[in-house]
Amino acid sequence: MTTAATPRDAHGQPPQAPGYTGHKADHLDRLNKIEGQIRGISRMVTDDRYCIDVLTQITAATRALQEVALGLLDDHVRVCVTDTARTDPTHAEEKYTELNETLRRALRL
Repeated sequence: MTTAATPRDAHGQPPQAPGYTGHKADHLDRLNKIEGQIRGISRMVTDDRYCIDVLTQITAATRALQEVALGLLDDHVRVCVTDTARTDPTHAEEKYTELNETLRRALRL
């Protein structure tokens, strides 16, 4: 008889809950609203709405996604990075490097 292996992270540890767990419902609410915005933008194009109006709505949706990303980043730093630094200092440098690389990718926008 075999049992399913417990998932492990890159360090052989059981994965921790995502840092956003405490705000998951808020993030999902925002993402659902953004999804509605995107559908609205699609309808605008279908209806041949004025270019600037469509671009204005795209800018608003982009900004809304950026706000969700910032919220997730805040949760990650406050929970994942801080927890690792506190409980597993040997892997803290990896979390800092991961965060730095993520910020570099995000700031290339």
